[in-house]
Amino acid sequence: MARISDETRRENEAAIRHVMDRLLAGEVPTGSKCDIKTLAAQAEVARTGFYPKKNRDGSPRPGPYQHLAQEFERRLAELRETGVIPDPRAAQIERLKEQVSGLKERLAARDVQIDGLTDFRERALSQIAAQRMEIERLRGTLAAPSNVSALPNSSRPSAPYGSCS
Repeated sequence: MARISDETRRENEAAIRHVMDRLLAGEVPTGSKCDIKTLAAQAEVARTGFYPKKNRDGSPRPGPYQHLAQEFERRLAELRETGVIPDPRAAQIERLKEQVSGLKERLAARDVQIDGLTDFRERALSQIAAQRMEIERLRGTLAAPSNVSALPNSSRPSAPYGSCS
């Protein structure tokens, strides 16, 4: 691969810085992300220039624009720490994650409420069934011939039998 001249490198660095500022300001092209790939594509430089290289002897050397990639990542991290997300897609994803989390909490609370109401309904139905059985038993006892006689109904308001008043 041919080496680039110092002038071309300076022009490329200026283009990269310009695109970096635009991306970090939130001007992310549609369908792209705020990342190194978009930075390289918008600045029209090879993305491989942002990553370390190896010499022929195997020793590592920095890529020609690696310092700019590190600066971009640092500035992006600083923005995220302050709560600013320059990438509209990433901001939408974060907002949707928070919304899903809230909906999951509401769903769990509703499940607990439904379980409580189901238990209440089962207890209420059991009590109603027991009361009905008791009423039927008492009606059956009253209708059966026995030596138990019913007290007469009194329509006059008076004190009960044996009252001390």
